[in-house]
Amino acid sequence: MKRPLQLALVGYGLAGKVFHAPLIAATPGLVLHTVVSSDADKVHADLPDVCVVGDARTAFADPAIDLVVVASPSATHASLATAALQAGRHVVVDKPFAIDLAEAEAVAAAARAGDRLLAVFHNRRWDADFLALRALLADGALGEIAEVHSHFDRFRPVVPDRWRERAGPGAGLWLDLGPHLVDQALQLFGLPDAVQADLAIQRAGAEVDDFFHVVLRYRRLRVVLHAGALVPGAGLRFAVHGTGGSWFKHGLDPQEAALRAGNVPGTADWGRDPAPGRRRRVDADGTVHDAPSPNPAGDYRAFYAGIRDAIRDGVPPPVRVEEALDVMRVLQAGVDSAASGRVVTLRRGTERDPPA
Repeated sequence: MKRPLQLALVGYGLAGKVFHAPLIAATPGLVLHTVVSSDADKVHADLPDVCVVGDARTAFADPAIDLVVVASPSATHASLATAALQAGRHVVVDKPFAIDLAEAEAVAAAARAGDRLLAVFHNRRWDADFLALRALLADGALGEIAEVHSHFDRFRPVVPDRWRERAGPGAGLWLDLGPHLVDQALQLFGLPDAVQADLAIQRAGAEVDDFFHVVLRYRRLRVVLHAGALVPGAGLRFAVHGTGGSWFKHGLDPQEAALRAGNVPGTADWGRDPAPGRRRRVDADGTVHDAPSPNPAGDYRAFYAGIRDAIRDGVPPPVRVEEALDVMRVLQAGVDSAASGRVVTLRRGTERDPPA
């Protein structure tokens, strides 16, 4: 039997407590050894057997640690990930990878120099609805795709008091939810030719962007990424239109809500979405066919299982560094486009067949 990998988790806020710690605990072959936090009582209330240290570099220097998970505020991602890599540890970084492309490229260089695994937690590749869409595109069920609308809207009219909502590096909705939507789009269609972005502050008292409408421009295809905090009628997640029909999905993948509620990943019906998508096609005579399109179950544990196998068995990681850097290229282009009011051209992308 192979030795379980020992993990150190840096940060025990929303990302660390709700996402990473439960997923690590539910993945065979992984053990959460250490949590870096200034609030040991908070950690031990949930995880009485883990070691808690106040300084990240103490955890990085511990020879028992195989893998470090950085789930601290975004502005610290690059420095902490680099320090862990230089200490000889493999590293997972929560999204966003870094606050800008230059920082992300520097972290990637540190991973290459130390021959260590580096991956970004793009967990929404394992959303039930995204898995359903990926399968539909792989089957060619919707024909040649012309438009994709990917929404992550919420209704949060009162600005919460948390670091993501305060002015500073790494804050704002585009760097919070944008990485999810960008990564999914790039998984399906590759790097776009250009990016056109509108970032705005809409809520009273808000200090950072709480709205984005970003168009990824391909040769023919247009992918629209949208999120807002003042959408009381939120519901649309995907609308995809092609020569063979359309696919609509309302409602979010249930895993985040389940994790927030304290449910254990992998229990019965884990990741099963109660709101299936719907497919619609129109015959040449105008007859409309509209039917439910069930989703497979989602499972964020697949990310950590893939990390385990990449470290122990040398298989490709579930999120490659090059893919994470492409996400940062689009995020950076979005920031630059919104600031300048112009379309930002990227290196020539290639529309590709959807991955199987």
